[in-house]
Amino acid sequence: MNIVDIRAIPLSGKTPDGGWTHDFDPDNNLHTLIEVVTDETIGGRPLTGIGSVYTSGALVEGALKLLRPWCIGHSAIEPERVSEMLRQMAFWQGRGGAVEHAISGIDIALWDILGKATGQPVARLLGGYYRHKIKPYGSILFDDPPRLRETLQQTTARGFKAIKMGWRPFGRVSQQLDEQLVKTAREAVGPDVELMVDAGGSEEFWPHGYKWAIETARMLKDYDVSWFEEALPPDDIEGYVKLREHSPVPISSGEVLTRRQAFMPWIARGAVDIIQPDCTKCGGLSEARRIAWMAYDHNVLWVPHGWNTAVGLAADLALAAATPVARWVEYITPSPYIEEIVATPFKLDADGLLDIPTAPGLGIELDPDGLAKYSNVHLTR
Repeated sequence: MNIVDIRAIPLSGKTPDGGWTHDFDPDNNLHTLIEVVTDETIGGRPLTGIGSVYTSGALVEGALKLLRPWCIGHSAIEPERVSEMLRQMAFWQGRGGAVEHAISGIDIALWDILGKATGQPVARLLGGYYRHKIKPYGSILFDDPPRLRETLQQTTARGFKAIKMGWRPFGRVSQQLDEQLVKTAREAVGPDVELMVDAGGSEEFWPHGYKWAIETARMLKDYDVSWFEEALPPDDIEGYVKLREHSPVPISSGEVLTRRQAFMPWIARGAVDIIQPDCTKCGGLSEARRIAWMAYDHNVLWVPHGWNTAVGLAADLALAAATPVARWVEYITPSPYIEEIVATPFKLDADGLLDIPTAPGLGIELDPDGLAKYSNVHLTR
């Protein structure tokens, strides 16, 4: 079973605001699906796999011009070998950025194909089910207190028992406002909903250093915040080492890193309590699994960063099942790219948990009509 084509499917129209720019437009394309097509058929239809990339279609298409010729003709059921081959072949033009992001989507799609070809769920192929359910945290942006309170109430009404708040205006106005936002959140959701705070230190021109971060961490402890994410710029490993040692709340980071080699010093040096690779950017499921096991061996908790699509969420769920210690997955809410492009939407149970798919491959089926609302590229039929 060999690869015969790789296609990019850019999504736009309802792109969630990630907090990065001031003039955000939902028609921006920041998420792209990748379809890998094989020379095999199932029920008269081509056997294909779907991956997800947290990168614009233009950049993915550019990367595919480089990567596609190296893929065609290679086995479609050897995801780890093919993705590592691409990483090595693109050494001088990749080593991160859009090329590694595209490799991530290809890798996820190949795991999907391997599961469909063998009749097995990806979670089992990755090692097996340590768990069949996991808690998603609803991922939202900070806002002024009245609107934040309303958003939090809407999020708990959807069934989320854990919520992460991130980015502006937190850390950008005053420490008094920062505490008001967190106090508002705790009062809005009560004591039984877990709260996480993402300062957004990878935002352009992040102004704060260690002293701001440690003072803020002490404040967050007073409101029983589960972790403090991206409190410093994402390359400040020395600052993170010191912050993790002295912070009263767990410290997390890692969403902007790519390739396992970039994660190694963060884990080995104890720079974070929680490492957060994004499998749609860091190298796919193959690379995310290596990072997750490296973290496990160093007693660092792995929590996937997942500001992406239903496909990315399905990949995170599969790896969460197959990782010995896993507690949460990220879930943007609301997001049509999660909830409207699948035939059977994800559903939280009464305890705020998500079932981990058990059907072959990633265990989800994309809805062609739902997908067509957000892309002018159609699935291979």
